[in-house]
Amino acid sequence: MRFVANLLLATTAIATPATAQDTAVGGQSGPDMSIEAMEPDDTAVNIGLAGEQPVDIARYLLASGAGGARLSPDGELVAFSSSVTGQPEVWIVPVTGGQPRQLTFRTNPSEFHWTPDGSGLLYSADRNGNEQPGYFWISRDGTQEREILPAAEGDFRRFGGFADDGSFVFSSTVRNGRDFDIWRADLNGNAELIYEGTFGYYAQSLSPDGRYAVVTEGVGEDADNLYLLDLESRELTTISAPPLEDRASHSLDGFEWLDDSSAFIFSSNAGREYGASQTYFVNESRLAPMEAFEGDIGDVALCEGSRPGLAYTVSRDGFETLMFADGDSGAPLTGQLPEGNFSLDCAGGTLMVGVSGWNTPGDIYTVDPATGAARQVYSSTMAGLDPESLVRPQVVRYQARDRLELQGMLYLPEGAGTGEDAPPVVFSVHGGPSGQSGPTWDPVTQYHVARGVAVFEPNVRGSTGLGRTYSTLDDREARLDSVRDLVDLLAALDNDGLVDGERAAVMGGSYGGYMVNAVLADYPDAFAAGVSLFGVGNWITALEVASPGLKASDRIEYGDITEDRWREFYGEISPVFRADQIRVPVLYSHGAMDPRIDISETEIMVKALRENGVRADFVRIPDEGHGWRKLSNRLYYFRKQAEFLEDVLGEDGAGD
Repeated sequence: MRFVANLLLATTAIATPATAQDTAVGGQSGPDMSIEAMEPDDTAVNIGLAGEQPVDIARYLLASGAGGARLSPDGELVAFSSSVTGQPEVWIVPVTGGQPRQLTFRTNPSEFHWTPDGSGLLYSADRNGNEQPGYFWISRDGTQEREILPAAEGDFRRFGGFADDGSFVFSSTVRNGRDFDIWRADLNGNAELIYEGTFGYYAQSLSPDGRYAVVTEGVGEDADNLYLLDLESRELTTISAPPLEDRASHSLDGFEWLDDSSAFIFSSNAGREYGASQTYFVNESRLAPMEAFEGDIGDVALCEGSRPGLAYTVSRDGFETLMFADGDSGAPLTGQLPEGNFSLDCAGGTLMVGVSGWNTPGDIYTVDPATGAARQVYSSTMAGLDPESLVRPQVVRYQARDRLELQGMLYLPEGAGTGEDAPPVVFSVHGGPSGQSGPTWDPVTQYHVARGVAVFEPNVRGSTGLGRTYSTLDDREARLDSVRDLVDLLAALDNDGLVDGERAAVMGGSYGGYMVNAVLADYPDAFAAGVSLFGVGNWITALEVASPGLKASDRIEYGDITEDRWREFYGEISPVFRADQIRVPVLYSHGAMDPRIDISETEIMVKALRENGVRADFVRIPDEGHGWRKLSNRLYYFRKQAEFLEDVLGEDGAGD
């Protein structure tokens, strides 16, 4: 089951533990306090009445739901993350529904997992987003809590799963601060090093008997090698590791063990364009294909003892379908769940589905595998918003100038005109770069659409979800082809009369922030303004201090920055070296604790634009890392962002 916490794929940047597939750098310097910046203060944010027009953006940010939902082993309780208190905390609710109960307080956990006996949960929590967490245990009634493994400076950890006896595996950089190793530990805090890795070796799942760990090695932004680690012999067996130039073994999701530890099921696109489910039989060292579709099989849940016993998701254009497999065929569940993306978990004969969709901040359902009947366990709060006012995205496709078909999600305001009456538009660019924009909950998008501004979420070349080949088309020297795609997509939407191309802004977070910097520098006449959140300004410095888990993948995606050819290449294409071509106003922001992209990457862009006499507003968040987890910071920042965009596009987004 996957933890519902996307990479910061969109500029909403709401909540979010780190994942391996976002550009990461090491946080090597503190903020330059000589640079004038706006920072949150203790001033109360007046949210206003729900019936007021126009509704303030804070109302959209307060619409929230459940994230990372996980079933207790007995299938009686669901643990989930909610930020209703102002920052993420763990809550629990009976699987039959009822009043949720808060379990953690002022801990800001980044992930959590039920212990096998169901007596409590293990959760991880870092310091203000520095992504170097400690591990803690808390009882299911919240009356007992203790530290398992304390946080340590430079120790980036990834939880890898429990065995039935309560032992667990995790990946850690504690040995040398660079490489992820595989460790085994117990709930008393006893830990031992099992396997020394190089760069990014990640434990993904542990067999119920505690004998084997599924391990992936990151060898690219969209490619992994797959191994099986015998924890007794400490021998690592290769399951799938094709040549790097093929970049074909991206293990997408799943990793569900059979109860008897004889095999595990997972999804991989090795040798295929889209992820298909496969079974690996341990004793036979054999892979067997199962289900395949013209779309990615993502999350997998195994409900042994029920018929059918396997549930999985299939993604097409970002919209996911829940499927059940029984024997040789799969059958979809239709009409029972809201549209969007699903996360699955199964325990005690109960299948749980978490939903994030364009009109669903985070709902939880249980589904009967035999009948497909769905029952709602937890409902999102809409904070007074009218659900009927929310806009469903439409999938659009256009050809780039080199005839490659591009795709994206277009949100049009109700009653939007065309041609001369077309609305202004904000391009919201995902991060990664191997991310995907889909129909998930995005309060900032819905706010702008309600204010009369179209929002377009492009999946430029290099994005995932559109086939393995497509995801590799922005690698290395092709980096700027994906930047050019933004310009081609804007021109196509303008030519079709759907948006006003003269009133277009581009915004993005993380790698999306780099894309903003790059397109404004390389195509200075395309967009009227930019919003860059914690993005890269100088690829040379960014790649030099890349975090341990990204060193290997960076060499495939970007090239080895220690080589002269790549230093010369990025000395030419990095936005800071072309900043003199940026002529439009830009809003920049960055968290001072960011361990992935150092705040200096934003500071150099702010300095460059201001020295050239270009407006460069700057929001600095002292107590955040790679994105804004705390409600107070989100309210402060997104208010500033809304004010900026409405200023540059017109008072109400519709121009003067």
